[in-house]
Amino acid sequence: MKKFNDILACLDSAEHLASIALFNADGSNAGLIENKAGSLGSLKLYQHLAKKFGSLSVAAAQEGIAMYAEHTHDAKLHPGKHPNIDRLLNVIKNQHALSIKLTALSELADLP
Repeated sequence: MKKFNDILACLDSAEHLASIALFNADGSNAGLIENKAGSLGSLKLYQHLAKKFGSLSVAAAQEGIAMYAEHTHDAKLHPGKHPNIDRLLNVIKNQHALSIKLTALSELADLP
C-alpha cells in the first residue's frame, strides 16, 4: 500500500492557493482548509478532488479516504484528530456532497 507522502508527491502543487472552502447544500460553511503548516497535504488532496470531481461527492470522498492511506485508519480510531479525513467520512456516511471553492493567493492580493 502506498503511503500518504508518496501519494502527495504525485499531486499538483497547491502553493498558489490561499484556502479551500467547503459548503453544505444550503450554502452554510462546512469547513476551511488554509495554506499553512500542518494543512498543506490536505490542501493538495482536496485540490485534486475538486479538479477531478468538481465537488466533494461521495465518490470524491471515497477516493480521498483511499488517498489519505495510513492516516485514514488513525482517523477512524481517533475521531476529531484528523478533521479533514473526518469530513470525508461524514460525506460518505451521510451521503451528501459539499461544494468546493478554491481561493488563489493572487485573489487575496487584489483585495483592498
